[in-house]
Amino acid sequence: MMTRMVFALIAALCLTSQSARAEPVIGQTAPAFTAFDSNGKSRSLSDFAGKTVILEWTNDGCPYVKKHYSSGNMQKLQQELTSKGAVWLSIISSAPGKQGHVNGAGANQLSASRSANPTAVLLDPAGTIGRAYEAQTTPHMFVIDKTGKLRYMGAIDDQPSTETATIATARNYVREAFAAVSAGRQVLETATDAYGCSVKY
Repeated sequence: MMTRMVFALIAALCLTSQSARAEPVIGQTAPAFTAFDSNGKSRSLSDFAGKTVILEWTNDGCPYVKKHYSSGNMQKLQQELTSKGAVWLSIISSAPGKQGHVNGAGANQLSASRSANPTAVLLDPAGTIGRAYEAQTTPHMFVIDKTGKLRYMGAIDDQPSTETATIATARNYVREAFAAVSAGRQVLETATDAYGCSVKY
């Protein structure tokens, strides 16, 4: 009985240790992942070594996401940063039957209908990537530098509202983080409270 209890304790400690290593931590290596994109191509974070990577959790049914897409704000940021060398991965972690869930064709149709400009849309219906990054909202944003270290995580900006009028005066944390990383400077705001709809795991 005692032996079984010891083994159970060791197993629990190992699981805790693994979970701790997997947590997203600013300044540490970002959690690795592999997923299929909307065109059925396998994509891994390691594929983009040497490039700054932006992760954007999205759900087209969320009014906070609609705010940034209906105004063109998200597409503008995607185009701006990818033109400067960033890799932009939009991630859909909505489970089957939940708001925002789409298949590859649906994701492509959505991108076309709103003129989105990500490098790729990753499908994460099991929520594996979302949970690895502890993504809580849509949108939830992450910036990973060229060495694979996480440099920013949190909100897209400082205006937690569904009103498009707030975009004009917003402080865009993602743009700031990308500019700092590109210039080899410290990111001033490394972690903020993400706002939006809950990720529909």
